[in-house]
Amino acid sequence: MAEKIEMPKLSDTMEEGVIAKWNVKEGDKVESGDVIAEVETDKATMEVEVFDSGTILKILVNEGEAVPLGATMAIIGEEGEDISDLIDDAGSSDKKQEKEEVKEEKAESKKEGEKKESFDPILGDLNGKGESKEKEKEKASASDDGRIKASPLARKMAEEKGIDLSSVSGSGPDGRIIKKDIEEYKPSEKTKTPAAVSFDSEESEDVKISQMRKTIARRLSESKFSNPHFYETIDIDMEASMQARSGLNEISDVKISFNDIVVKACAAALRRHPDINSSWLDDVIRKHGDVNVAVAVAVDEGLMTPVINHADKKTLQQISSETRELAELARDRKLQPEQMEGSTFTISNLGMFGIEEFTAIINPPNACILAVGAIRDVPVVKNGEVVPGKRMKVTLSSDHRVVDGAKAAHFLNTLRQMLENPLSMLL
Repeated sequence: MAEKIEMPKLSDTMEEGVIAKWNVKEGDKVESGDVIAEVETDKATMEVEVFDSGTILKILVNEGEAVPLGATMAIIGEEGEDISDLIDDAGSSDKKQEKEEVKEEKAESKKEGEKKESFDPILGDLNGKGESKEKEKEKASASDDGRIKASPLARKMAEEKGIDLSSVSGSGPDGRIIKKDIEEYKPSEKTKTPAAVSFDSEESEDVKISQMRKTIARRLSESKFSNPHFYETIDIDMEASMQARSGLNEISDVKISFNDIVVKACAAALRRHPDINSSWLDDVIRKHGDVNVAVAVAVDEGLMTPVINHADKKTLQQISSETRELAELARDRKLQPEQMEGSTFTISNLGMFGIEEFTAIINPPNACILAVGAIRDVPVVKNGEVVPGKRMKVTLSSDHRVVDGAKAAHFLNTLRQMLENPLSMLL
């Protein structure tokens, strides 16, 4: 018996999927568990398997098209089986939408027709009044100085081309300058004037919005306009962290980055400040038992946030290795949904792009996100003397429903203490 293959829910936030690639064609025989298609979701490109063996009788969606959850992608069954009822059922929603579109088009056409039939006080009506008024306007037209006669269109064309009307001979009634005179005008060396500067229009481009970009837009809009954000910034002396990093990289098999140090420091600070490591769940505020830090990774379509689970319990080497692996998977669009779920705090670092300070939008359901800026060379005062310093600004965005200003400030001060005294992370 023929059955519909419907778009499955491949991630917790997925609302529709785009067919990235069909691995089968109509008439192909498949077995249970075969991968028949690759689908682009809001988070990654996932594989779709069939649960039953049979023949692909009909593919209803082309590659590149979006399919809502539960909608029919294809039909599988026995070769030669009648599937007209299933096709009709699958297309019923499309037909309904088409009817609504046709109805809207008719209404729009009727509205447009009424608009055309109505009398325009300037252009006249359908009986030719508009044309006669334009002719009357042209007949009454004269130049500002009262000597040069030209039609409005000729004046406009002359202005656009930088032509002086006094140098144009009119071929219309009473020497009137008309469109033809401007089009055929050739200035002599004596009367030639500089042509008006014109530029060719560049073609605009409409870029199709990916499933990931749609989800980013929706989730961040919900976060920004639903969660009451507030921001606190602190300046951190990074000299000790820079020295510690240099020492660690001399003995470590894995290269430690400044971002790895920030992740480790945040994880340790979150363990001491559970209010920051929390989520608003409408009826309750959940203080998470685990510290799972999400790290924002830039990809072509926007940002992905792979998660370092139990970051407070991992070494810098472990954090570094895991971050690099997850970042590579993110850029290749091979991250699995479970690798982006369960975060309790997020870090967004734009320091490598030279950004000194910025604010970030909270990544739901987290209560906070830390925006990390670049390490700057600045003059600082130490022991009464001005000396070169290494400073870094970080800004904590907090959900005011969960975190108050004083709690956010305590967390930032703990974070600063750990980065200015790296050994304190081990306590």
